[in-house]
Amino acid sequence: MSEINKKLLSERDICTKFITPAIVDVAGWDRNTQIREEVSLTKGRILVRGKLHTRGEKKRADYVLYHKTNIPLAVIEAKDNNHTVRAGIQQALAYAELLDVPFAYSSNGDGFVEHDRSVISGTKERELSLNEFPTPQELWRRYCERKGIEENKEKQIYSQDYYPSPENKTPRYYQLTAINRTIEAIAKGQNRILLVMATGTGKTFTAFQIIWRLWKAGAKKRILFLADRNILVDQTRTNDFKPFGSAMTKIKNRNADTAYEIYLALYQAITGTEEAQKVYKKFSKDFFDLIVVDECHRGSAEEDSAWREILEYFSGATQIGMTATPKETKYVSNIHYFGEPVFTYSLKEGIEDGFLAPYKVVRVDIDKDLTGWRPEAGKKDRYGKEIADRVYNQRDFDRELVLEKRTELVAKKLTEFLKATNRFDKTIVFCEDIEHAERMRSALINENGDLFAENSKYIMQITGDNAEGKAELDNFILPESKYPVIVTTSKLLSTGVDVQTCRLIVLDKRIESMTEFKQIIGRGTRINEAYGKAYFTIIDFRKATELFADKEFDGEPVQIYEPREDEPVVPPDESGTDEDGTIVDEGVQIGRTGKGQRRTKYYVGDVEVKLVSERVQYYGKDGKLITETLNDYTRKAVQKNFASLNDFLNRWASADKKQAIIEELEKEGVLLDALADEVGKDFDEFDLICHVAFGQKPLTRRERAENVKKRNYFAKYEEKARAVLEALLDKYADEGLDNIEDPKILKVQPFDRYGTPLEIIQAFGGRDKYFEAVRELEEKIYSVA
Repeated sequence: MSEINKKLLSERDICTKFITPAIVDVAGWDRNTQIREEVSLTKGRILVRGKLHTRGEKKRADYVLYHKTNIPLAVIEAKDNNHTVRAGIQQALAYAELLDVPFAYSSNGDGFVEHDRSVISGTKERELSLNEFPTPQELWRRYCERKGIEENKEKQIYSQDYYPSPENKTPRYYQLTAINRTIEAIAKGQNRILLVMATGTGKTFTAFQIIWRLWKAGAKKRILFLADRNILVDQTRTNDFKPFGSAMTKIKNRNADTAYEIYLALYQAITGTEEAQKVYKKFSKDFFDLIVVDECHRGSAEEDSAWREILEYFSGATQIGMTATPKETKYVSNIHYFGEPVFTYSLKEGIEDGFLAPYKVVRVDIDKDLTGWRPEAGKKDRYGKEIADRVYNQRDFDRELVLEKRTELVAKKLTEFLKATNRFDKTIVFCEDIEHAERMRSALINENGDLFAENSKYIMQITGDNAEGKAELDNFILPESKYPVIVTTSKLLSTGVDVQTCRLIVLDKRIESMTEFKQIIGRGTRINEAYGKAYFTIIDFRKATELFADKEFDGEPVQIYEPREDEPVVPPDESGTDEDGTIVDEGVQIGRTGKGQRRTKYYVGDVEVKLVSERVQYYGKDGKLITETLNDYTRKAVQKNFASLNDFLNRWASADKKQAIIEELEKEGVLLDALADEVGKDFDEFDLICHVAFGQKPLTRRERAENVKKRNYFAKYEEKARAVLEALLDKYADEGLDNIEDPKILKVQPFDRYGTPLEIIQAFGGRDKYFEAVRELEEKIYSVA
């Protein structure tokens, strides 16, 4: 094919006619098993628009080349022949970094440019002809050299295929990296491995694929999966681990049956304070050759815990710790035990990639929380106890002192929010302790008597001591189950419970543990688009969300472990004791102030409380909460793209589709729907931007539409075309700009009365004339500007 003809081909034609033949026919790659085209790596960040949402742009690789079917080796980015052969190399390199592969290629159909990420010094980039693309054998050899995989046994373990899911559920790109890095480390003989993956990113599925490959390769024959919540073990057994079938068992009733290969166990079920309870000792020390520890930030992180005994007993086994929140305190360290993480995937990355739900935060400040409260001399509480004379503040409320009207105010504000959004959005209210959860349940019932009367499970308390509530936990988790809707809890729902449709998290407890905070936020980050769950809201009554600003919130874990002194110190921990010595166990709290003494709690019902401020904060493009005013944030974000009002007006006027500019700004983090909530919902995006970013007086959509009608602009059109344009203008006035730019609008009322979309377009003289008329209508709408 001649040079000039190649220039006329599309990118897809370049792939079909030049790139694919070069890698298949010449280099010998198998198209069915080793090559995948147009591979979606991310889902596209969720962009929230009021109560609606859309997806940002996906990251999609043109080609990914594999060894067998499970180990990505290289990425190829294709461009049409109007680009240079090097034009796609930076994009290919970005995708290669995502997939953790060493080789990135760019091609325009004339040849290839290769970038070898693993080369430290020397030739990192070189140009190849179409006939010089490396063979599968050559790239696999180079890959193994770069990774240091030498022996045949290592290669056999590393090359073992995934479980062939009948639903075609393949690992996401970051799961692929986590699995392959773990397999690689084990193949090289590493016996302590840590994986850090944000809540909701599929740790259990990742664990399953790691175990499956090692088990099938014969590298690990007996495997123990450990968790500390019964529901986690049961979910794992019936969901991700189901393919193990009859080879799998759950250790229960303190029974050690050695006839299986895959064992699932609850920590508490195989150990205890008494020697007879230590079921794990019924197995020989070398029985297991692989142990996977789920949520290893909890008990197994503590050096002197009974749970750590299990790991030390089976010290000869390879041990993999998995957590969303590695615990690094002065006395407790995951890294000290498991080593540096072989892979980390953060909440920020998950939201940016579109695998986790974004969130907004509503901060509510109550007067007594800010100023404190001191009882007058001799004041007694509801039960006749004289209240100790001191200033009580937010740290004390609902732990030492209960202001009953404060509880009522929290319930009232929560109910107002649900009434303004959806009263059947699944909601978790985190309280200080079980007694607080009980009172909050009552306060919420009083605010929602109508729906509670319809079904008493509308509001429930789910805590460790409440059998009726715990019995409804599965129903709260199931997306298809309508009830319960609102649950109050203290600790039980903070970790491990997968509530995919939770849209609202309410914080009415002080949270000073970053580990606990991350776990609680993780209850809302799962996405279930089939049930309309794409984002969630956090209502914070205790300033807990100030932890978002902590550098530890979404950063790399840093080891700060220090050896214990002669006197062991038990650190604050959600599975042991908290900062004042309160014993915590699955949500059960027993208050104590000293040895053998119960903590006194005062109840005061006659102290008024009031709302001081309520502020909405949003998740910004950089992964941080927007702490400045929305107007200031918007102004800065817009002015990064447009230096002046004239720059913006010129770009707006010249754009074929105004919606493209709006979407571009939204990708840059401009929250136009949130801005409309503050400035006014009657203004369109153009006026919001001009007003907030450049200080212009805004016009409502209705005012702009009326200005167009006054000019008698439609007179030059025939009757049908004129009626359609008038209807489009009314649509703009009612609903905004994006409707009139989308030709699908012609399928709905009132346009259907003028004929089919094709007939309507023909009334303008064809498709081009129709879009020309729409663009002219937009010019008239914005001509006042």
